[in-house]
Amino acid sequence: MSNRRALCVGVNVYKNLPSATLHGCVNDVTSMKGLLKDFLGFQDADIVALADAQATKAAIMQNLKDMVAGAKAGKYAYLVFSMSSHGTQVPDVSGDETSDHADEAFCPTDLAQKGNVWDPDHVIVDDELHDLFVQIPSSVLLEVYLDTCHSGTGLRDIDLAPGRKPRYLPPPSMEAFLKVRGKQSRGVWDRLREKGLPHQILWAACRDNQTSADAYIGGAYHGAFTYYFEKEMRACQNKLSRNAVLAKVRADLMNGHYSQVPQLECPATDKGAMISERGKKPEVAAV
Repeated sequence: MSNRRALCVGVNVYKNLPSATLHGCVNDVTSMKGLLKDFLGFQDADIVALADAQATKAAIMQNLKDMVAGAKAGKYAYLVFSMSSHGTQVPDVSGDETSDHADEAFCPTDLAQKGNVWDPDHVIVDDELHDLFVQIPSSVLLEVYLDTCHSGTGLRDIDLAPGRKPRYLPPPSMEAFLKVRGKQSRGVWDRLREKGLPHQILWAACRDNQTSADAYIGGAYHGAFTYYFEKEMRACQNKLSRNAVLAKVRADLMNGHYSQVPQLECPATDKGAMISERGKKPEVAAV
C-alpha cells in the first residue's frame, strides 16, 4: 500500500465572479499529476484532483483534513498539496495578527462576498491551513506548491503582457481593501517556521509582493511557474536538487520576460536534495 497522498487543485471558473475567470489552472492540475506519477512514485489512487466546480472550499478542506488524519494515523509519510487559483487578502479574522498584518487567503470556485468582505465559508484563510498543517507528525514530509499570488501586500511588477493575467483578486469592497492596504500578510509559512517544524516545504510561484502569471505558453494556458517547473523536472528527470530546479525555473521566467520570482522555503538539507529522495522513504528522519 502506498505511503503517500496528494491533493491537486485548479480553479479557472468562479461561479459567483465570472469576470475573474482564469485559463491555465486546470492544466496545472494535469501537469502536477503527471509529475507525481512519473517521478515521485504516486499512483492514480494516491492523487485527488479537484478542478473548477469540484474545487469548493468544503471539498478542498475535507480532503486536506483526510490527508492530515491519515498522516497522524501513520498511513502516509509524504503529502503533496498543489493549488492553482486566485489569491486574495482578508482583514485579520482570528485575532492572531498584529495591527500591521492581514490574512492571506486562497480562492475556491465558490468564492463569494458577504457584506463588505469575502464570505469566510467560501474563502480559504491561511489560519485554516496553519491549524491543519501544524498537526502533521515530524516523521511526515509535506510539500506544497502554490501557483497563485499568496500575498497582495504592496503588489508590484504586475504582469499585464498580452496573453497573461495576474492570479490575484483584491478584497471585494473599498472598506475591506482599506483594512488590508499597506499591511503585511504574515502567512501560514511564517507561523509554521515559528513552530520549528522541519519537514514542510513550500514552492511559491512568486515573491510575496508579486503576482503569478496565468499565461499562454506553448500553445495553451498554464501557470507560468507550473509550466516551467514541469519543463525542468522532465528535462532533468528529477536528478537535480530543489535549489538547482528553482534556479532553472527562475532563469526560464526571466528569459520569458516574466516579472515573478519563484520562492522555495524549506530547510537547507531539503533544498540540496532531489525532490524524490525523501518522498520515496517510508519515514523522514529529523534534520
